[in-house]
Amino acid sequence: MRRLVLTAGCWLLAVSLGAQTLKRGKYEFERNLPVYADSLLRDLTYPMAWGNSPVKDFDEWRRTARRKVFDCMLEAPPSPPAGGVSCKVLFEERREGYRARKLEIRLSRYYTVPAYVLIPDGKGPFPAVNVLHDHGAHLFIGKEKVVRPLACEDSTVIRDAEEWAAGYEGQFLGDYLARHGYVVFAADAPMWGERGQKEGPRRDRYDMIAGNMMMYGINLSAYMTYDDISGTEFLARMPEVDPRRIGCTGWSMGGYRAWMLAALSDRIKAAASVCWLTTTDEQLSFKYSRTENGGFANCFPGLRRWMDYPHVASMACPRAMLFINGRQDKLFPVAGVEKAFAVMHDVWRSQGADDRLETELWDIPHSCGLKVQERILKFFQKHL
Repeated sequence: MRRLVLTAGCWLLAVSLGAQTLKRGKYEFERNLPVYADSLLRDLTYPMAWGNSPVKDFDEWRRTARRKVFDCMLEAPPSPPAGGVSCKVLFEERREGYRARKLEIRLSRYYTVPAYVLIPDGKGPFPAVNVLHDHGAHLFIGKEKVVRPLACEDSTVIRDAEEWAAGYEGQFLGDYLARHGYVVFAADAPMWGERGQKEGPRRDRYDMIAGNMMMYGINLSAYMTYDDISGTEFLARMPEVDPRRIGCTGWSMGGYRAWMLAALSDRIKAAASVCWLTTTDEQLSFKYSRTENGGFANCFPGLRRWMDYPHVASMACPRAMLFINGRQDKLFPVAGVEKAFAVMHDVWRSQGADDRLETELWDIPHSCGLKVQERILKFFQKHL
């Protein structure tokens, strides 16, 4: 009985404190980081980066570095049952200059993936682009962020996508590329759109679900990358697609997905990444008053002990790459972007291919407006 009274008393004390935050005089974490973050950063030597690695043949280095990345990505989703990847066309409609299809693709024994495909009018095969959607802490839609939703979608989805397109200055990047002669593929990443939560999308549950998945020995961010690779393989097998001319692009998390895909898949001939690049010493430090430093959306366990972001992106060398970042982008301060650009230029230059790496800082915030999309199109017209 006495224990019950004490427990009730503690509960009443907590309630009486209301919104007041209880703080201890001694602590070990501050602003989402350990207080020894600077020491951790000093201990990151990136021994597998090109130039640090004892492997001096570039092709062999790429193979070795890729194996390390895949090791850090943990277990891959199991392949589909016998018969391989299967696809079901759920809906099709005509648009000006191209056809739009909604597909359901079985990329794994565990799940199917909803996707949109846009196919230009005329005689193919056509060049193709895997257009990778952003994060934006907005999980209700995924593929619909980069391709205008088909008429089969719920009116709430259509309205939400039209509102989200404001971040792209009202233009859907996938449709823009399709009107210019590219087959476009766009799929929901795990946790977005039709791959979200039964209870409805909640950003505060993302990290909890990612942590639970790691308890199974798998990684949520890695599943996104594995699916991007498998989706590109599906795209390459479409009869309307020239498999020698496939690119990828995206903004924000889609930009991260684009250079990750280019680094890990030989299918990608050219990639354009918008507003997602930095170095770890700038991302995970106390230099900036950001509220989120990294997170599970781009976390492969242990990878930073071997390579930093630009080292991984450099596995795409010597293929054509375009990086655009904004001087006003508060998520990716210029110092980190310029360091990453310098690292990658050193790699492309070492392979006599620096003219195939285009890095640009625009006077824009975190965005992917009409002029950026026009630049992406011109890049693909040159390289695909």
